Amino acid sequence: MRTKHFLTAIMLLLGVTFMSCEKDEVAKPEILNFELGYENSGIGYLGSDLHIEAEIIAEGKIDRVIIEIHHEGEHGKKTLSIVLDEHEWEVDTTYTKFYGLKNTNFHEHIDIPLWAEAGEYHFHMKVVDLEGNQTEKEAELEIMAPEDSVPPTITINSAPRENQSYTNGETISIAGSVADDKALGGIYIGLARISQNLTDAEVNATNTITLLHTHDFDNPTSYSFNASIVVGAAQDNNNTPKPITGDIAWQTADYYIVVKCKDAFGGNWTFSQHYPITISLE
Repeated sequence: MRTKHFLTAIMLLLGVTFMSCEKDEVAKPEILNFELGYENSGIGYLGSDLHIEAEIIAEGKIDRVIIEIHHEGEHGKKTLSIVLDEHEWEVDTTYTKFYGLKNTNFHEHIDIPLWAEAGEYHFHMKVVDLEGNQTEKEAELEIMAPEDSVPPTITINSAPRENQSYTNGETISIAGSVADDKALGGIYIGLARISQNLTDAEVNATNTITLLHTHDFDNPTSYSFNASIVVGAAQDNNNTPKPITGDIAWQTADYYIVVKCKDAFGGNWTFSQHYPITISLE
């Protein structure tokens, strides 16, 4: 009887061992025909999206796919455990929509923000199956600013009449839009005194009254504006409003409005015509 029990125990042990071996024989996932960037260039562009494509084969069925992208610093590759600068772009995304599939075509596009730093990045793709097996694919990725030699365009829809007169409490307004073929970098609308003798390039938020100043655009290629300022206002409409005092204090004088806009990459500036007005505080 003891011999029978012993033989049964041996058979059970062999069965467990056999099942364990079978489990060990499940092949790790495979990542085939991998592509990164447009035409597999390994390059992504600021303000665009990054193409990622691969064929995944997983005998043990896919549990999740993980994509990680991080910047390569001066001292080599950074690990994701390091706390990065709050303005540094990185990606750590887990895809679960392929759960339970034995094979699939992974084709995703990841947005690269305009504010990301151009340079060398490290790319990781990890496939984990339901058996706990995993396979990784690593690649070098270069993020670049696209060449841009075309300046933005400015369209004015409404503006003051030439030499229109304004007094205390009246509102000065201008409306229109700006656009760029790749991405806008910033727009500034200033109210300058003619006696300041500023060139259009010199007009900025420190030396003129700001009607509008922004570098944030919901649509990177076009932006509509309706900017205004009340004569006699204590503060202007700079992105951080500044007091209208000192050299830019309101005066009875001849002024003009100018709209200036630049693109995000080439640094090309476009300037509108001047819209002359007069202000009388008396």
